[in-house]
Amino acid sequence: MRALRNLLIFVLLAAGLGWAAFQWWLLRPLPLQTPAPLSVDIAAGSSSRAVAERLADAGVGVPAPVLYAWFRLSGQSRALKAGSYDLEAGITPERLLQKLVRGEQALRSVTLVEGWTFRDVLAALRGAPDLTPDLDGLSPAQIMERIGRPGVHPEGRFFPDTYRVARRAPASAVLRQAAQVMDARLAQAWSQRAPGSPLKTPEEALILASIVEKETGAAADRAHVAGVFSNRLRIGMRLQTDPTVIYGLGERFDGNLRKIDLQTDTPYNSYTRAGLPPTPIAMPGWAALLAAVQPADTRALYFVARGDGSSHFSSTLDEHNAAVRRYILNR
Repeated sequence: MRALRNLLIFVLLAAGLGWAAFQWWLLRPLPLQTPAPLSVDIAAGSSSRAVAERLADAGVGVPAPVLYAWFRLSGQSRALKAGSYDLEAGITPERLLQKLVRGEQALRSVTLVEGWTFRDVLAALRGAPDLTPDLDGLSPAQIMERIGRPGVHPEGRFFPDTYRVARRAPASAVLRQAAQVMDARLAQAWSQRAPGSPLKTPEEALILASIVEKETGAAADRAHVAGVFSNRLRIGMRLQTDPTVIYGLGERFDGNLRKIDLQTDTPYNSYTRAGLPPTPIAMPGWAALLAAVQPADTRALYFVARGDGSSHFSSTLDEHNAAVRRYILNR
């Protein structure tokens, strides 16, 4: 009887020590066999055993059976999520399980810049090393269809900002997110449009904002530039803005805008055609969107660059010509 009691005590002590050792292990950093962060991709549909094996193969210095036993013991082995993960230095078994259960995937930043064209956006996405390329070989129309915008022209449809997406996310995920943000910001701006605006639709506001974005060198001038174009739209005067002509030239533009370019008619030549061009010419930021719908209350019909990033605004052609002589011709 005494021997049985001693055996029971030994078993309990051993169990207690084992439990204490297990609790200690849960809070100890996992050994990573490659420099942190250790990148691990978990395929969709992976079992907890497969996840444990993938982690061990990727460089977590713990045998797969031990990791699998931990997942099973935790009661959350069926809750492990697929995805791309970064395992930081010092990560513990407990934190590893938490990361996998919550689906805390590794995020990467992709920045879209104000004034970029759709061509610039695609180049940036192609150059992002951690995105899965799913747009290569697709036409602009096919790309828009892929992100759920069939029949929509892509120019100006994406809000310039920094987007955080999971590592290995498809490039189209960035476009889809940026398009949704642009929808929201355009609707927000349109709801704040000034009374008497010549713009009739949010689409027109987006187009004008894209021109303001490309024409403005100094932030303080945005509303005044928008005011000039709004005044011209009201009286049917041609916008005569170089960025629309340049956009219409596309890849033919070599950095030098010639007189013949201003005289050659295209849908985007605002010297030969009245009104707004058929689509935006770039991605406008929030400030340009707001300027387009809340232009400055001005009588100006002209502006010319001063050479320091700012513009000189004029209400008469004589005043404008004098400003051109001063700032452009240096007379």
